[in-house]
Amino acid sequence: MVLAAAGSRDPDAKTDTGRTAHLLAARLGVPVIPAYASAATPTVQEAVRTLLVRGRHHIAVASYFTAPGRFATECAQAAPWIAAAPLGTHPAMAQLLLHRYDEALATTTATRELASA
Repeated sequence: MVLAAAGSRDPDAKTDTGRTAHLLAARLGVPVIPAYASAATPTVQEAVRTLLVRGRHHIAVASYFTAPGRFATECAQAAPWIAAAPLGTHPAMAQLLLHRYDEALATTTATRELASA
């Protein structure tokens, strides 16, 4: 499996994608290579070639994109077998965003209350 992400020059972003690929590999019991649409390597096409050389024939591309768009489309097209939809289409993504919003709102409210005390 290839975990397709947008890519970034930020080393923390690459570390995060690598960690997510490791978690996905552990969950699915298959090798997962993190790959990128831009600004980082390997590309999705390079990761697919790596898996083909290793004798893998059913190579899926997992989307690490939050929404449809150019990168998600191009990465899905590179999948020799199947590709996942962007994460933003999954109900759990909406729940996560709402949870993070509530946390941020609570932190902001607490900070204001401390400042006015």
